[in-house]
Amino acid sequence: MTQEEMWRAVIKNDESYDGIFFYSVKSTGIYCRPSCKSKTPKRENVCFFDTAEEARNAGFRPCKRCRSDLMEYHPMKEIAAKAKQLLDSCFDEKRELKQGLRQLGISHRRMSEIFKDEYGITLHEYIKSRRLEEAIRMLIDTDEDIIDIAYAVGFGGPSSFYSFFKSETGMPPLSYRKEHRK
Repeated sequence: MTQEEMWRAVIKNDESYDGIFFYSVKSTGIYCRPSCKSKTPKRENVCFFDTAEEARNAGFRPCKRCRSDLMEYHPMKEIAAKAKQLLDSCFDEKRELKQGLRQLGISHRRMSEIFKDEYGITLHEYIKSRRLEEAIRMLIDTDEDIIDIAYAVGFGGPSSFYSFFKSETGMPPLSYRKEHRK
């Protein structure tokens, strides 16, 4: 790969070159990935390296923006994983769930976008699937009353639970329990 090709990748912030080479900026003393979104440096201040280690050995420090010292740095993936972990632990507790998502420091709308990009479904769809999984598990594995299951999986009352369950499985909870119990 020529230096001109690498320079074009830097100008375009081309992610496909990440890990193939690194560039450093003499005036700042840092090294970056080709995809770094920081201000494009002057060409005469740029040096290219095959590895991050070569850049460090030449006296450059990693960029704090693109985290050139980490091969796998995906902050959106980390945020989505934290949200998923939160959804798994408190999908049945609306107040706690809202508070937990708020503590991640991202608007609900942006969180929904990040989650969908990472997992292919919305936050709402994921919560629905978790509630359904847990309701099915409880119907099959426990003797709890349907109303108790409805509250346990996060519904405010039995009618909304019945409607939800029937629309998702095609049968009411009691029929499902009778048909699928071992």
